[in-house]
Amino acid sequence: MVDATLHTRRAPINEPTTWSRLKTNRQWLGYWFMVPALGFLILFLAYPLGLGVWLSFTDTKIGRAGEFIGLENYDWLRDDSIFWTSVFNTLLYTIVASAIKFAAGLYLALLLNKSLPFKAMLRAAILIPFIVPTVLSAIAFWWIYDTQFSILSWTLKKIGLISTNIDFLGDPWNARWSTIFANIWRGVPFVAITLLAGLQTVSPSLYEAATLDGATPWQRFRYITYPLLTPIIAVVMTFSVLFTFTDFQLIWAMTRGGPVNATHLMATLSYQRAIMGGALGEGAAIATAMIPFLLFAIMISWFGLQRRKWQQGADND
Repeated sequence: MVDATLHTRRAPINEPTTWSRLKTNRQWLGYWFMVPALGFLILFLAYPLGLGVWLSFTDTKIGRAGEFIGLENYDWLRDDSIFWTSVFNTLLYTIVASAIKFAAGLYLALLLNKSLPFKAMLRAAILIPFIVPTVLSAIAFWWIYDTQFSILSWTLKKIGLISTNIDFLGDPWNARWSTIFANIWRGVPFVAITLLAGLQTVSPSLYEAATLDGATPWQRFRYITYPLLTPIIAVVMTFSVLFTFTDFQLIWAMTRGGPVNATHLMATLSYQRAIMGGALGEGAAIATAMIPFLLFAIMISWFGLQRRKWQQGADND
């Protein structure tokens, strides 16, 4: 009996494999939920981006597979005056429009955060420029800026400020400022509503304590509102800069880059060279040249967020 017990073999215990542990481990549950989003990003973001960068190193044209030519497209762009004009226009368009959108959006957010009559209706109305389709906005501005039938020129002539119609879209600098104003009109609501949402999270007790201590309105804004809004400002301005820098629809529908390439942005020039002109490699090179500028804008936002870690209880290095 004893010998039989000693010689009895125990059933082998199956050790769990790495794959089975990954399937049942709670710590990996979040990663599994991220897999569909990761696949979506790879398919619709990473792959087109990688393909665009690869095409920029080839002489591919529509209907003809290209060959690898290295930096030849970039060398050609270096001596292309139209390309450098588009870079200047893009930087001017982005910097001026983003700065004014931030200032006007912050002012509107502070105004709408106060107790005003019909505040809900005002908040809804301010969103109208942002929700109107871009092409419809461009057509409306194209009519407003029309050389012969401009409502602006007609109004200014009626009140005696000008004697002849203003050539809004026919003069290079007038066209630049006109497109910038159209972009500002569309972008201010996005900044204003986003910053207004941030203002709603600021505790009123902070303002009450500051008021009891004798703080002026500017001091309350400088030491309470602005520091607490900094992370939100960093995020909203990053999106604003990215949307403005890569703007295509508004410019293409209004001016198609004219007059004489005066309003071409890098995005519209890339489209014109690649799709309209058929030079996919050259157009991809122009689009790829936008990446360093976009990364620079993102890094500014990132460091802006890092400087405010103290708001989450960390040290502000």
